[in-house]
Formats: sequence, C-alpha cells, structure tokens
Amino acid sequence: MNTIIRTETKEDFHATEMEQQGRISEVSKNSYKIRFREQEIPAKLKGSFYEEDADKFPLVGDYVKFYYNRQGDSLILSVCDRKSILQRPDQAKTGVMQYMAANVDYLFIVTSLNEDYNYNRIVRYVSIAIQGKAAPVVILTKSDLCTNPGRYVSEVEQISDKVCVHAISALHEIGLEELKKYMVPGTTICLMGSSGAGKSTLINTIVGEEAMKTSGIREGDDKGRHTTTYRKLIELSNGVTIIDTPGMREVGMANVQDGIDETFSDIVHLESQCKFSNCRHDTEPGCAIKAAIASGELSAKRYELYKSLGRENTNNHAMKKEISKWAKAYKKSNKRSMWD
Repeated sequence: MNTIIRTETKEDFHATEMEQQGRISEVSKNSYKIRFREQEIPAKLKGSFYEEDADKFPLVGDYVKFYYNRQGDSLILSVCDRKSILQRPDQAKTGVMQYMAANVDYLFIVTSLNEDYNYNRIVRYVSIAIQGKAAPVVILTKSDLCTNPGRYVSEVEQISDKVCVHAISALHEIGLEELKKYMVPGTTICLMGSSGAGKSTLINTIVGEEAMKTSGIREGDDKGRHTTTYRKLIELSNGVTIIDTPGMREVGMANVQDGIDETFSDIVHLESQCKFSNCRHDTEPGCAIKAAIASGELSAKRYELYKSLGRENTNNHAMKKEISKWAKAYKKSNKRSMWD
C-alpha cells in the first residue's frame, strides 16, 4: 500500500501565520469555537483579554481576529466592532451583566400558547432586544393547542409599535410562511424563550433536519425540560445564521432604560406633555399621564408595568456599577501584589 504524505503548501503557511477573521459559534467557560471556512475550530483567548471587562470578551455571534492553528487551539486576538449586543442581569449574581449574543438582526422571542405564555416576560425580552439594537419578533408557538390565538397576537402587538408578532405551529406547519421574510442571506436570528417553548422544534423545521435535540413538556405544569444547554451558532445553507440559547424563565432588567423607554414610547410621549417637567404623575395639576388613564387612552396596568421595570432597571444597574467598581479595584490590587 502506498502511503500518501501531505506536505504543507504556501497557502497552509499563510493560513496558520497570518491574522484571520472568523465568527464565534460556541462559548463554554474559557473555551471557544470559531466558524472559519465552513469548519468549527477550537480557540482560546489572548492573555490580555483577562485584563478587560466582561463585555469585551467574545460572545456567540462575534466576529473575531485570530491566529489559526491547525494543530491545536487557535488564538483569539481581538473582537471586531459589534452592531448589536443582547444582555441581561445574571440571575445568580444580581446586578452582574450576562452578555448573551452579538451581531443579531432579529431576536425571535419564542413563547408557547399554553401556561408558558407570560405577557410581562415578553415585554422584558422586547426591551432587551430594542436596547441591544435587534428587531423584536414574537413567535407564539403551538397555536394548534390554543382556541383563540388571535387574542394573544393582539395583546402582544400592543406592547410596542416596533414588535412583529406571529402565531405558528411548527408541528403542523401553520404560519411558517410568515417567517420567510426574515430568512434573508446574511441575516442573523437569535432565539430566546423558556425551555419547552418550541425553539429547537422551530429551528429543526426551518433547517429541514434534526439540527437541535427536542424534548416535550412536563405533565401538569406545561414547563419544558432543558434541551439547549449553551448558546450555539448554526449556519443554514440559505445563508441565514441562527443563534439558539438555553431556556430562560426569568428575565431581569439592568442597563436597558433606553430599551424600556422605546418599548413604552407612548408613555414617554405623554410624560413630555405634562404641565410640569418634574411631574410625578401623582397630585400635580395638568398631568398628561393621569388624564390619559382617566380617558382610557392609557391603561393603568401598562403604566404600572412601565414604572416597575424602570425601578428594577435602576436598582440593578446601580448594583452592577458597584460590583464593577469593586472588581476593578480588586484586579488592580492583585496586579500591585504581583510586583511587590
């Protein structure tokens, strides 16, 4: 038998030694995978990253510059400028931000029309999308199990004029035609929602094969079992990129005031019409908010939700700043001790 010995070509040399650009497809603790030339290659960070803030670390969806190593881990040198970033406060560490995905065009907010449906949670996702400069698209799944999906579509449409809403059934291929307008080559779509909401089933239907594992919901409470355990980027043959994320039942608010204000732009506009610029919308005369609630133009429930999210955002953001300040001081003191 003849043994074929592969010799390195000039092209191989340049691919290894020269700076390349790829896209982060997976993040798992301190290890990364880069989508490069239709391959998934392992990578690690350049040491200087560990002197930066957490928001400077690569996220799924980030484009990065790196040195390509065919024999082992490639070396990530820098993160390219982002056009969007999705973030929320880490529920396990209140106030600390969790950076979820970057360079997303559309955030598909997936929720099923059963006990998983939660208007308040959808509003939170919408604010996160708008803050992060991604277009919010609410996908109401399992419409075949709901007697009146139109009622929920109308309710979600009232969240913001920036929201698009679609009621679908991936199992019975109902409403999927409506999603084709988002399937444009070069577009990145991120899916978020609770476990069991139908994200993986939706991806498999779009891809046309079993790209993601699926599982049913638990009997009795309509809550899903976890299927996706980490964020993952999938490139479709039609040039569309999908980012799947683990299920999230809680969505906190921090550092998203602009997103909240844009979601509730009708309330912000009304506030600007108050007689006094510092109106607290309590007992002051000429209050546009009170007048709108009295006339039915604005529901008291919507206004209370706006105030509640604003308070939560302010409190969590203040805590985040304190934690960040402490972390920087700790890092600085550690550097000094190394040289003492």
